[in-house]
Amino acid sequence: MSKVRMKELHEIIDEVKDEKSFLDFAKALMKDREVHEGAPVDEVGFAGDWANNDISGFLESAIAWVEDSDFGVRQDAELKSNKWKQFAVFLYCGKIYE
Repeated sequence: MSKVRMKELHEIIDEVKDEKSFLDFAKALMKDREVHEGAPVDEVGFAGDWANNDISGFLESAIAWVEDSDFGVRQDAELKSNKWKQFAVFLYCGKIYE
């Protein structure tokens, strides 16, 4: 029996181009968060690979990413024309950006 490899969040982000693919990403992000709900927080504040474990920290980091990267356009020019992907990256950065 072969195992089906689950896509990583960054792989799913790369496929975001419309409402459906954005919703697929949002669902994957939610499932990823559910795995880490209640996980012990390490000495630097991470629960698993989640840097921000409450809504205020999540939003603060996502907003900081926007301000630091011109809403990601400095990192990926495609985000200027692909607003679905841009917002998916915004949510992802709420998870990882410090």
